[in-house]
This record gives sequence, structure tokens and C-alpha cells, in this order.
Amino acid sequence: MATALWELAGVEDDRLFSPYCWRIRMALLHKGLAFESLPWRFTDQAALSFSGQGRVPVLVDGSRCVHDSWDIAVYLDEHYNGRPALFECSQARSLALFVKHWCETQVHPATLRVIIGDLFDAVHPRDKAYFRQTREQRLGERLETLSQQSHSALPLFRASLDPVRPVLVAQDFLGGKGPSFADYILFGPFQWARAVSPTRLLDPDDPIYAWRERMLDRFGGAARQMRGYPVWA
Repeated sequence: MATALWELAGVEDDRLFSPYCWRIRMALLHKGLAFESLPWRFTDQAALSFSGQGRVPVLVDGSRCVHDSWDIAVYLDEHYNGRPALFECSQARSLALFVKHWCETQVHPATLRVIIGDLFDAVHPRDKAYFRQTREQRLGERLETLSQQSHSALPLFRASLDPVRPVLVAQDFLGGKGPSFADYILFGPFQWARAVSPTRLLDPDDPIYAWRERMLDRFGGAARQMRGYPVWA
């Protein structure tokens, strides 16, 4: 059986916006592994029954099925240890774990508040009721109110990135001279936003802007070529 990656999609099958799925898409490219992309929506729970749970990303690799982005990355490095490493050493893996928790608790919530109105427009029609119910319950406000506040949420998003700016002034990637899984974790929310929203997240003189350009150019510009808005919009 070929390698397949189940990924969260919007109205179009190739509008892929999950930051967790983007981590693994970039990880597979990093490893040089060919894979089939299988679009999935929030309400397609039955489609993932084989995995024993109901969230993406899900990787099917031959007879193996792995879910959860962190577990997939660990699996890829252990199973394909003759290919470029996502974690160069145990210290790099520990750093990536820190970046994971920081992004999920700080960067992801800040990103959501900036793009939520555009994100609602981009989700598949059959997902809209689910998306509204779950996000309004999580955030405590109606989507329309959150969308009206999106412009004021942008400075908070940019401030959430303060910890990595000095790092990306000193070196090209969080991984040093080349990207590691920590870079792919941070890249996820940027691709999440770019897939659904024309909002300009960064100014061109921001060192994170230059890092994002380098990430978009990796692997022959694979991420840049995916459906989404220009980063300068």
C-alpha cells in the first residue's frame, strides 16, 4: 500500500489549512517521501474510523497507521532513519517539543483570532454548523463578533512571535543552517492563515517574514504552490 496522508481541506480539496497537517506535509517532503493527499472535513468522522480516532493528520504507510502530528514525526524519523532527519539529536527533539507546546498555546490561538472570519468562509459548507458551534463554545463569542475584532487581534499575533525573532536574526532556521521539525511546527500556522485569509500577517522587515520566504521556497516551492493567498496581500 502506498503512503497516504489524510489532511483537513476547505471548500476545495486542495485548500489545506490545518497547521498540524502542514507539519507532516513538510516533514514528508523533508524526508523525500512520495505520498497521496486525501482530503478530509470535520464532519467526515466515519472516514477515519480505521484509525481508532477522529482527527487528522493520519498517516497510512504500508500496513502502518499513525495519527497525531508529533507521533507521526517520531515515526518518520525512526522508520526512515536513513533519510534526512527531522530531529538531528535528542536535544533537537526536546527543542521541537517545546516549540510544539508554545505554538499550540500561544501562536495558534492568536492566529485563529486574526483569521476566524475568513476561515469560516473557507470551510466546506457541510462543516459550517460544526465549526460555528465548536469555535463559539471554545472562544465564548459569536463568530461575527470575533471577525469584527480580527484587526485588533493582529498586534497580539505578532507579539506572540517575539520569542523566535532574535533566533531568526542570528540564524536562517530554528534548526540552524537548515530547517528541522521545529521549523515545520512554526510554519504550520502561517500556512493555515495563507490558505484561507488575505490578511497580511507580517511586515517585510520582520525577520520572521524572511524566514517564511525561505520556508515557502523549500522543496522547489512546494508550499508556495499550494492553494492560498499571496503572502504580500
